[in-house]
Amino acid sequence: MARQLRIEYDGAIYHVTVRANGRENIFKDDVDRRYLLSRIGEASERCQVRVYLFCLMSNHFHLVLETPMGNLGQFMQNVLTGYGVCFNMRHRRHGHVTQGRYSARLVEGDEYLLKLSRYVHLNPVKINRFLGLTRAEKVKHLRGYTWSSYQGYIGSSGKLKCVDYGPMFELVGGRKKDKECSYRRFVESGIETEDEEFLVDLERSPRCIGSEKFREYVDSRYAELLQDRQVAEDVSFRKLGTFVPEDVVLDIVAKRAKVERADLLRRRRDSTHRALASSMLCKYSGLTQRAAAKVLGMKTGVAVSCQLRALSTRIKKCDGLEKLVTRIEKDLRVLQRSSR
Repeated sequence: MARQLRIEYDGAIYHVTVRANGRENIFKDDVDRRYLLSRIGEASERCQVRVYLFCLMSNHFHLVLETPMGNLGQFMQNVLTGYGVCFNMRHRRHGHVTQGRYSARLVEGDEYLLKLSRYVHLNPVKINRFLGLTRAEKVKHLRGYTWSSYQGYIGSSGKLKCVDYGPMFELVGGRKKDKECSYRRFVESGIETEDEEFLVDLERSPRCIGSEKFREYVDSRYAELLQDRQVAEDVSFRKLGTFVPEDVVLDIVAKRAKVERADLLRRRRDSTHRALASSMLCKYSGLTQRAAAKVLGMKTGVAVSCQLRALSTRIKKCDGLEKLVTRIEKDLRVLQRSSR
């Protein structure tokens, strides 16, 4: 059976589900879970993806996210490739960690997105071992479950930098100071009952979650993609045109860092400027780490990955470097907006 073509476009919202290979667990311990969240945070920053919520279970995990740059494939590659390599190294195993391709369904905004957020956040108390427990016991477990974004939404833990809480709070309505309580009441209203209408909506299409009109729109775009079987496996609705050309990115980094552009291409141990260029090429030119390595004359994408990790550590320790990054990104965002 042919695999579904990927539908990508600027501002698309997705429900992504990733399952473990075979009957294995996708996480063996909390170190694995923390590492995955760090990958999600780094990739969301690099790919300019807005992560609305997440829920990590033992053999699968959920993400609900928006791709302003229409680059779901690039984001998920950043997350899953790095996680798979690290998981296999830590646990001395080989082979695929995840089960084939991840599932990614487009989501219509407003009520469908809000109901989806409840469905995802309730995962920890909807599994079989919670059957027969009282509502109070389920609420206690849900509020104490560390490995989802729910605690941040209800204010029982600090907000995570990688999660964008604003859209869901807007959808739940009410006064700003009541948002957390309102969201908590909305989610926990589904603990004992099933939203049958939404569950039916989940089964209506393998490509999207939304109204009949939205499903027709997605199906029509999918039919257009099928007409050209020579396109790449992951295909966009339209030409995006929102990335900054590589040469321009290098020019801006060199100008702001007060170095020659040739210095960015020259191999040098612990070069902060080359690390900066790597980061901006991935984030604003939409390059993979491997492609960025080729532009900068590095041997592999692993070298870029190491550069990015080192850069993140340096930024936290150096105010001057953080200000430099801010100035460079401001310049690049202006160029992005002007090209839309």
